[in-house]
Amino acid sequence: MAPSSSGHRISRRALLRGTAAGAGAVALPTLLTACGGPGNEVKIGSNASDAVPRKAFAEVFDAYEKKSDKKVKVNTVNHEAFQEGINRYLKGTPDDVFMWFAGYRMQFFAEQGQLAEISDLWKGFDGFSDALKAQSTGKDGKQYLVPYYYYPWAVFYRKSVFAQHGYEVPKTFDEFRALAKRMDKDGLDAIAFGDKDGWPAMGTFDYLNMRANGYDFHISLMGGKESWTDPKVKNVFDLWRGLMPYHQKGANGRTWQEAAQSLAQKKSGMAVFGLPHPGQQFSAADRDDLDFFPFPEIDSAYGQDAVEAPIDGFLLAKKSKRQKEGKELMKYLATPAAEEIYLKRDPNNIAVNDKASTSSYNALQKKAVDLVSNAKQISQFMDRDTRPDFASQVMIRAIQQFINKPNDIDTLTKDIESQKKTIFASD
Repeated sequence: MAPSSSGHRISRRALLRGTAAGAGAVALPTLLTACGGPGNEVKIGSNASDAVPRKAFAEVFDAYEKKSDKKVKVNTVNHEAFQEGINRYLKGTPDDVFMWFAGYRMQFFAEQGQLAEISDLWKGFDGFSDALKAQSTGKDGKQYLVPYYYYPWAVFYRKSVFAQHGYEVPKTFDEFRALAKRMDKDGLDAIAFGDKDGWPAMGTFDYLNMRANGYDFHISLMGGKESWTDPKVKNVFDLWRGLMPYHQKGANGRTWQEAAQSLAQKKSGMAVFGLPHPGQQFSAADRDDLDFFPFPEIDSAYGQDAVEAPIDGFLLAKKSKRQKEGKELMKYLATPAAEEIYLKRDPNNIAVNDKASTSSYNALQKKAVDLVSNAKQISQFMDRDTRPDFASQVMIRAIQQFINKPNDIDTLTKDIESQKKTIFASD
């Protein structure tokens, strides 16, 4: 997820507090209130406040209006402010349909009774894989989400920098570390790194854990079923500690945008990001120079099987008085045509419907499709795969603490485990 570039910017740390299960009341931004409108309108709660996605969604909704007798009223809110207020928003007077995320984040609100079931729509959907259906399904076995697009995480770099120095794409962790050491000697910050917002570094932990311990262990750890003092987890932090000398210094004071800019400016050699993040910081002239490779293998038993690829989509509010109209819009949003309109304007994401045309995709998008389609498992990102309160109250602080003091792994993991037990026992 890319934070908004608009003036009213709230950190993802606040985002996580806003969605935290059992985190208590959340201050609701005054701008996050549902729009009113006549009976022939369908109201959309939109977090697409950045210029590119906002314009792309506007064209999608315009297309829907032309093919239906309904008007679409869009309530656009700063991306992170939307997440900050989502808890109160849904308990108040939400819009009919709103943008949100697959996996745990969707399941939490389904369990709270805030979402309308759309299993009837799913019976008629075509082009969605079983994996997508699973990520759109609540713990009760019912479907709630219309998935719309996804974006994989990987290791990004500039092709010209690799060509200039004769670097080769690493396939194993040892090769990755050796490359980072070589970049350091060449005067580059080997790995661009910014964790001021508290969430970007989570992607690095996710990949290290999935590569070292496998997808199943990672998901089980995120679900509170494994101990953070397990030697397997300590090994993950130890592997990361060995990379720390090659990360940009002062990461806790640097935004992800600044880290991505250093990659664009050829001051850094690599960066672990989601597809939209570096793309937003590269000029159109430089975009063809951007490339990525899968996070390297650590244990051959797991290889590079798992890919981190968060899925975004649409949900129907249980409180909506326009259930029929909302479902009609969601049915349209599930079509290849609706995704194609959007992606012609936004080159930073990938359609989830396998019947959507890829003719407008750039080389990076096509490569992203191959990466995800060949994955044996797909994760959603730490703050989507675990409880929001655990991610916000424990893991943001813990990872930032680790960045500052990477040598005290025993104390760190004991502290995480202690807090985990308290939070997961609160249900």
